[in-house]
Amino acid sequence: MSLESIIIKIAKEARDAATKIADCSAIKKNQVLLAIAAGLKQQAGFIQTENIKDLTAARKKGLSAAMIERLTIKDETILSMTQGLKEVALLPDPVGAMKNTVIRPNGLQVARMRIPLGVIGIIYESRPNVTVDAAGLCLKAGNAVILRGGSEAFHSNQALAAIISQALEEADLPAAVVQVLPARDREAVNIMLKQDDSIDLIIPRGGEGLIRFVAENSRIPVLKHYKGVCHVYVDQGADLKMAEKICFNAKVQRPGVCNAMETLLVHKDSADLFLPSMAEQLIKAGVEIRGCPITCKIIPQAKEAVEQDWPAEYLDLILAVRVVTDFNQALEHISRYSSSHTEVIITENYKRARGFVRQVDSSVVLVNASTRFNDGGQLGLGAEIGISTSKLHAFGPMGLEELTTTKFVVFGDGQIRE
Repeated sequence: MSLESIIIKIAKEARDAATKIADCSAIKKNQVLLAIAAGLKQQAGFIQTENIKDLTAARKKGLSAAMIERLTIKDETILSMTQGLKEVALLPDPVGAMKNTVIRPNGLQVARMRIPLGVIGIIYESRPNVTVDAAGLCLKAGNAVILRGGSEAFHSNQALAAIISQALEEADLPAAVVQVLPARDREAVNIMLKQDDSIDLIIPRGGEGLIRFVAENSRIPVLKHYKGVCHVYVDQGADLKMAEKICFNAKVQRPGVCNAMETLLVHKDSADLFLPSMAEQLIKAGVEIRGCPITCKIIPQAKEAVEQDWPAEYLDLILAVRVVTDFNQALEHISRYSSSHTEVIITENYKRARGFVRQVDSSVVLVNASTRFNDGGQLGLGAEIGISTSKLHAFGPMGLEELTTTKFVVFGDGQIRE
């Protein structure tokens, strides 16, 4: 069979499987999740043997140490995947939940029922643990899923897919509920993006280049997990000790993730008091500061920022810093350069806090807390499949509920429309 024929077949099988998993009970879905977790533990040696094949090829290709680290499946990685599946099994099942019930004047009872999206295609890079995380969440939400991991993780993903398939078949569910594309060729992505008759939603997870490619070439609606150009604004009169603690955490704790701070904005009245001490801590932690002219005067070690620094997602120990004249200039900067991911204001002023929350148009807006809280687990979703920076149909961390939609359900007792 040609590659196109294989992918068309996979997509059609996923569509058929979606009807069966949509009608599956929460008890059975949870049993499958726990069976997958047990399979991962029992077959850890097999998984890691296959992972070594990917790691060997990655080193031959000269992939960066950071890429190889993300690709590696350690004992802790397997433990994390199994724990994640167990946590998802404990979450309430959103499918079938009824809400917003109203009784119309004619006696009709109108409600909304939460239902699965159908077939979800997920395209991602590097991390093979995404295979298990995404499969678990989509399955619990009653969806079939087609996974296309990076070619660098091919053997690892196929091994994980085999364990998932075994658990589904043992539960008398179609293995096509979770499928991993058996192709390394990038053309597989192009073909997948044309299967709008079978696939309901595409979720790309990865670098800016991947997301742009998917958005530009897909016939299927795309929910973007776009880059995280996250801002922290230290307001006039802010508690500067609190600001130091928050900013250090936002930048340094895990600089290579999408919810790390990339730009620090400081009100001019706070700059002279705040920036020297803040810079000392950041530089000691290995952070390179790229600042506006005022910042460079206050912090001699800072490099002068260029225009490309303001929209940059560094994912590294690099921070852009700008001193702003007032609250409105901070808002203007965020409006111009934000990727709609995460923004923070550190302030003691209630009016400006409320204004920031209302006017900043990002998926998560925080007052006096770190950007690092834009995370499904931290916000009480239990788990997430990604952080949407587009507004349709979800905005922000996507948990189980965001992998479903609603339909209207109407109960009558003989009403007809006059």
